[in-house]
Amino acid sequence: MIDIKAIAERDRSSVLHPFTQLKKYATGNSGDPTIVTGGQGIRIQDAEGRSYIDAFAGLYCVNIGYGRTEVAEAIARQAYKLAYYHTYAAHTTEELARLSDRLVRMAPGKPSKVFFGLSGSDANETQAKLVWYYNNLRGQPKKKKIISRDRGYHGCSVVSGSMTGMSFYHDHMDLPFPGIVHTGAPHHYWGAEPGETEEAFSRRRAAELEELILREEPDTVGAFIAEPVLGTGGITPPPTDYWREIQAVLRRYDVLLIADEVICGFGRTGADFGSTLYEIEPDLVTVAKGLTSGYVPLSAAIVGEKVYAVMEEAADRVGAFSHGYTYSGHPIAAAAANAVLDIVERERLSDRARTVGSHFQNRLKERFAQLEIVGEVRGVGLLGAIEFVADRQTKRRFDPKLKVGARISKAARDRGLIARAMPHGDILGFAPPLVVSEAEIDEIVELAHGATKQVLDELSKESALA
Repeated sequence: MIDIKAIAERDRSSVLHPFTQLKKYATGNSGDPTIVTGGQGIRIQDAEGRSYIDAFAGLYCVNIGYGRTEVAEAIARQAYKLAYYHTYAAHTTEELARLSDRLVRMAPGKPSKVFFGLSGSDANETQAKLVWYYNNLRGQPKKKKIISRDRGYHGCSVVSGSMTGMSFYHDHMDLPFPGIVHTGAPHHYWGAEPGETEEAFSRRRAAELEELILREEPDTVGAFIAEPVLGTGGITPPPTDYWREIQAVLRRYDVLLIADEVICGFGRTGADFGSTLYEIEPDLVTVAKGLTSGYVPLSAAIVGEKVYAVMEEAADRVGAFSHGYTYSGHPIAAAAANAVLDIVERERLSDRARTVGSHFQNRLKERFAQLEIVGEVRGVGLLGAIEFVADRQTKRRFDPKLKVGARISKAARDRGLIARAMPHGDILGFAPPLVVSEAEIDEIVELAHGATKQVLDELSKESALA
């Protein structure tokens, strides 16, 4: 039996937690930490014996579910054989070579090579350096700016955090970094003009992108980075024709396309990659999360043929490729990734996400679409979101002080369901493990519905619905 109080005290006195109100936590005003002790399938357990359905797969990452012993065994085998060696100066391992080859064969676009890191943040940092490197090598030294989108999420490091299009990631951190500019979010519900169709909205967003490129000057714009489906910015699938219109603009001005597949990759949308589903042809692809299902840290920047050909051609002139991390291509992480992808392929989890995901989307709409505080129910595959508003007809938002999304998330957690209160709005987000069953989907939806009804009743008593 672990000493829960002692662990909580040690944690409070020594751990700097991400996205935590530091003073409240340090003084105990936000309660004790949740000490997670185990997990199986779609559920986790804490030190006090409580069980939770994890309807967010950790942070969108535990696609194969918790407790998959074959992954632990692959990690152990590699650790006994060779726990670590670097990949500098053409050193490799069998697991790394096998993983790289399968990623090149399965990734969207025209992939050529794979560079490994530890997180989606550092992989997108690598992508920025590749854009700059590529344009330097081909004699375009001014073509360096990177365009991302409002509400896009690409990480928390200096450049990737700048590419993230949410202000609270920038506030007090001296971000965004120069050379990163933002264009409009692909969210028809909030961004459309009265009566504007999805197709017309997509054309307008593409025209706005083109205007931005022209305003910045095309010979200064190197790349456009985007998630196939907005993730942390609200779990928002693109409107009809969006990607077709956007790609036409990028090709017109010789702007590289970076597909951030950190969330969408390896099956979550019901296709192997979001790029496959939406017919995106990227030059660079970022993956992480589902690559190892979060069992160990690993990310990858997948480099397309067009970019790599320039890098190789210039090698005699510029020398060695001067970018790398101590843990790039870590052998234990590579072994874990291969074991995870074996499961993804054997259990056809992309297909499962499509079929179970269809049930999920239908159930969300059935239970939530008509509630008076629900503005939009949206999603694709095993990604889903419910956005709450004070007035459905006018789309009037709730007063942020009411913290409606956070209250519903807490009410769900009190019922044993982890669903995420998303930033920049009153949004409840879902991204369950891809192994979830239809029966478990029904349980998730009913628990979330009960939590929502509880908060709706509270708001009514508070006269917050007037």
